Amino acid sequence: MESQSSLVYLDKDIHYLNCAAKSPLLKSGERTMIEAMEREKQLHLRNSDDFFERPEHVRKLFANLVECRPSQVAFMPAVSYGLSSVLNNITPGRGQHAITVTSEFPSDYLGIRAWCDKHDSELKVVGSDQSLDLMGSDWNARILEAISEDTAVVVLSAIHWMHGMRFDLKQIGARCREVGAVFLVDGTQAVGAMSMNVHEFQIDALFCAGYKWLFGPYSLGCMYIGERFNDGKPIEESWMNRTNSRNFASLTNYGMEYMPDAGRYNVGETSHFLLMPMLSAGLEQVTAWGPDEIQAYCAALNKPLYDLLDEKGWPRVEEAYCSHHLFGLKMPDGISIDAMKSKLEEKNVYVSQRGESLRVSVHAFNTEADIEALMDALNSDT
Repeated sequence: MESQSSLVYLDKDIHYLNCAAKSPLLKSGERTMIEAMEREKQLHLRNSDDFFERPEHVRKLFANLVECRPSQVAFMPAVSYGLSSVLNNITPGRGQHAITVTSEFPSDYLGIRAWCDKHDSELKVVGSDQSLDLMGSDWNARILEAISEDTAVVVLSAIHWMHGMRFDLKQIGARCREVGAVFLVDGTQAVGAMSMNVHEFQIDALFCAGYKWLFGPYSLGCMYIGERFNDGKPIEESWMNRTNSRNFASLTNYGMEYMPDAGRYNVGETSHFLLMPMLSAGLEQVTAWGPDEIQAYCAALNKPLYDLLDEKGWPRVEEAYCSHHLFGLKMPDGISIDAMKSKLEEKNVYVSQRGESLRVSVHAFNTEADIEALMDALNSDT
């Protein structure tokens, strides 16, 4: 794959290494939204199919990315909504606890924290030995060790949102299944940029915001909800989630039967006539690129940077647990993270500060020049 910079809106003088915060606007996404806005000027042409056809297309695209059936995909406005939808259908046994990881994303931590408080359950937060060079191996081992028959729920991100360390979803999922724990995964920083298979990883529910690696809009995302929740209770009662919803002339027959599988969990007003087209365009483009190709492109792009970090002795996640599209630069002693971020911005290099690391997140739209600009800044201050 060559750089796909021509497909997005980015100033050629700006080195945007921050897709983990927000993806740039796809030109195809802009076109699709403009078409949708033009459609808003002709409301007399809208019919009942317009409420359902685009969401169904997007549902199929997301299902393809995570290897599930489209009927197990629902739409949400945010990960917090999706996580609450599922947690509301889980009741722990006496003495059971939940597990998450150190410095998990706030919505995930706050969601499982509230669930634990509601059920008077302990929340175990599993961290790693930060002094170890092989943090990934140690951290994953500690998570597996913490999961027991007293574990009701495990909530974590597919990769750590601050520094991109991969969690071994396959082993963690297998351990959860072995003890009967529910495995909930925030895929926001992974889905679209790397391969994901919810069945192989035995994930019970996966939540993904749309505005990062899916190149969609803010306030609209997708979630996979596994079969164990097919008969659950949603957090709202939307008319669109009922089997009679396509028959506009008979809506007041008040059909009580939910749409099959995950259909009951869709957020109200699912059609999102302006937002859904943009998410559709994003998923179509990500599908055309392919997550494996994106990951391979990012790995090749970052190779000179990895070599520089190794040469300088700067810490980074070991290869087996590294996410090439997102990783953290932890400043060595004597180098101010605030000063480094300011220096980068002086050179038009944009990353995020997350905790004690500068988070670098690259994609197929990035170029060798972007990495060279980052390396020049790192070299100028060491």
